[in-house]
Amino acid sequence: MSNHTEDSTSIGERLRRRRKALQLTLQQVSDSAGITTGYLSQVERGLSFGSVSTLQNLCEVLKLNVGDLFETSADSARPVLRFADASSRSFGNGASKFKLTPAAFDHLEVLLGVFGPGGNTGNAAYTHGDSEELLLVIDGHVEVEVDGDVHRLAPLDSMTYKSSQPHKVSESTGTAAATVTWTMAPPTY
Repeated sequence: MSNHTEDSTSIGERLRRRRKALQLTLQQVSDSAGITTGYLSQVERGLSFGSVSTLQNLCEVLKLNVGDLFETSADSARPVLRFADASSRSFGNGASKFKLTPAAFDHLEVLLGVFGPGGNTGNAAYTHGDSEELLLVIDGHVEVEVDGDVHRLAPLDSMTYKSSQPHKVSESTGTAAATVTWTMAPPTY
């Protein structure tokens, strides 16, 4: 088997696993990505490789980074993530997010959120996907607003909601940092 076929098959398998984990049909993904259902089926089965543009569109629909398609089995075989090696991104106001689960996980996603004093996920409540979500406070105090109801949480308190419900998280003291984790199934980021 040529490398092109092996690469096409693994990319297609990765796309299919993610689509099924998100409980999306071929039709839903192809419509959103602007391609035909038959073409998506060919990409998933490794019969077509897909252009860069097509892969970008599919990854956007499936909430993947294009680089996730090329992760090797050696990458996913490393079960330990050192916090010093974790990549973060700023979000909201005075907050950072770290992804703790590997890109190869299709059914579970865990993020660590670090809020500076008074930091929050943004000025307004937001939604993303329709996953089950659990927020756990590791350190500090936060307010979690879900569907307009505000809940105050302390260390080791947790709360569940659907990611489709408008929600917002804020460090509540204004004087200390807070650390939380979000666990989502299926992944939405």
